[in-house]
Amino acid sequence: MTGGRVLVVSGTGTGVGKTVVTAAVAALARARRERVAVLKPAQTGVGPDEPGDLADVARLVPGITPRELARYPDPLAPATAARRAGAAPVTPKEAAEAARELAAGHDLVLVEGAGGLLVRFDDDGGTLADTAAALDVPVLVVATAGLGTLNHTALTVEALRARGLTCPGVVVGAWPADPDLAAVCNLVDLPAVTGVPLLGAMPDGAGALPAEEFAVAARHGLGAALGGEWQTAHP
Repeated sequence: MTGGRVLVVSGTGTGVGKTVVTAAVAALARARRERVAVLKPAQTGVGPDEPGDLADVARLVPGITPRELARYPDPLAPATAARRAGAAPVTPKEAAEAARELAAGHDLVLVEGAGGLLVRFDDDGGTLADTAAALDVPVLVVATAGLGTLNHTALTVEALRARGLTCPGVVVGAWPADPDLAAVCNLVDLPAVTGVPLLGAMPDGAGALPAEEFAVAARHGLGAALGGEWQTAHP
């Protein structure tokens, strides 16, 4: 694919911090003076005039190009929400085409999914994984910090491998201020069970910070592979 780089951002489920991690990757790229676009193929759970995930990213990272292909009011999987709204779903092909268009004029395009990797976009079974496959681009996985994350994250990475997709690593979407034993142990166990590196841990609550403070949090919350300074021993 010609043009700028494209990175798909998926989660192990919903509410894991995908939007914050997407914004953090965008913030570090903007700090390098790169032209950044963020694509949300399908936004669910918000009305026509309500702010969605892209509004959060734009607030945290001024200067990005946001693009949303469709939104549906019910907080459900995109295929289900589209069906209930009587609206056309976004297909993986349409999402891939939009990413290619953005890549033609940007250095980096981030494609943020909805929910987990295999949540359906349409009733034909299309998923975010299909979009990544159509683009032949890597998928960054965002996971939770605590108990249960090892299984969910390992399954997500395994699903990527089964489809021949590359996963550069995992980022914890919301690292607690007072981590419990499971969270601390997961810093070592996540890369061990997934076979991919842990690339960061964004502090819980980072999404509420002003843009300048968020840029600092992004630098300290993401590792060198994503342009930051985070180290596993010091989340």
